[in-house]
Amino acid sequence: MDSTWFEVLVIILGVMLSIFLILNIVLAVVLIKIGKSIKRITDHAEHIADTADHVGDFFRAAAPPLAILKIIANIGEAIQNKTGKKSK
Repeated sequence: MDSTWFEVLVIILGVMLSIFLILNIVLAVVLIKIGKSIKRITDHAEHIADTADHVGDFFRAAAPPLAILKIIANIGEAIQNKTGKKSK
């Protein structure tokens, strides 16, 4: 009688172990897929950050010439407004 219970216990433990191993394998596969997705997302975010940095550098380099053009445009507008007032 005792050996029957040991056999049943061994079968139950074997089934539980096999279920546990299958679940761990499935979990490992899912975690690998999630890791790859996270890597792809971080690579894309890094590319976007680099692009934004390049755009910022462009505007930083273009700001002084644009400021000079704005000053010249303001001077021209002021002269045009003065000459327009004198002719009236």
